[in-house]
Parts: sequence; C-alpha cells; structure tokens
Amino acid sequence: MGGQDEAFSQFALGQAPTLRRLAYTLVGDWHRADDLVQGTFERAFVNWRRVRSADEPAAYLRTILVRLAASEGRRVWRRREWNTADAPEPRPVAADIDQASDRVDLARLLAGLTVKQRAIVVLRYIEDRPVHEVAAVLGIAEGTVKRQTHDALATLRALATSTMPTREVPRG
Repeated sequence: MGGQDEAFSQFALGQAPTLRRLAYTLVGDWHRADDLVQGTFERAFVNWRRVRSADEPAAYLRTILVRLAASEGRRVWRRREWNTADAPEPRPVAADIDQASDRVDLARLLAGLTVKQRAIVVLRYIEDRPVHEVAAVLGIAEGTVKRQTHDALATLRALATSTMPTREVPRG
C-alpha cells in the first residue's frame, strides 16, 4: 500500500498547480479553489486504481474538479460569504491606475455566467480543450457545449461592454 500512496502523492504534487489555476478560474476565489482541489484529490485517492489506469489521469482529475465545482454551485446553502471589507491585494499605485482601469476583470466577468457556462468557457478557451473533450468532462452532448459556448460568449461580451470604462475623446 505504501507504494501506491507514494505514487499518488507524486502524481498529486505534479497536478496541483494546474488544478488550482483551473479551480480558481472556475470559482474566482483562491480559498474555494483550494477546497475544490482538495476535494478532487480526496476522490482521486479513493479511486486511485481507476485514475491511474485511465488513458489520461490528468483529464480524469479535471473531470472530477469541474463536476465538484458544478455541484457546489448548485447548492445554494453551501455558498460561501464574500468578505469585502479589506482587500487582500495591495492597491495599485497612482501610475498604474490608468493601466488598471483598462483591464478587464476576467474573474468578475466569468462570475456572471452559470456554473456550466463558466466551466465550458474555462475548459474551451483557458484550458484549450476541444469540444468533444469538454463534452466528455461535463457529461453532456457536443451540441450542448457549442450552444452553451455561444450563449456564454454573448453574455461575456455584454458584460464586458457594460463594464468597459468610457473615455472622452478630445475634439480638435
């Protein structure tokens, strides 16, 4: 049993950074992302033989993670509170304010999507996964992935347009 534990530990250590980034992109909060990664590893450890023998063990973990995120998103009673009194990030210095105002807050835009749409967008465009793989990870039809992608991108465009800063153009 010790060899299996060691093999799992090595595999988990190698996958943790990628899974953590994916989880953060899905939920927009590092603490919840860490919880999702931990839950993913718990489920993977219990099913280590199945994970290890899968064609792509990393894809197996992504599937577990995305499904956990979707499951958590459906449970209203489990949603976490967002503390906003003190931001953990340092505030931008005055020289960076103009540049910062031009940036789009991807996490905030993704939060405007449903959990399924967010998972699809993240897997398709951030993880660069093909439609058939996203469909397999989420357990839905490829047509559903395409339709949800279309709807999600339309929503993201609308959200991005409504939150873009407007600048006065000097008339000369």
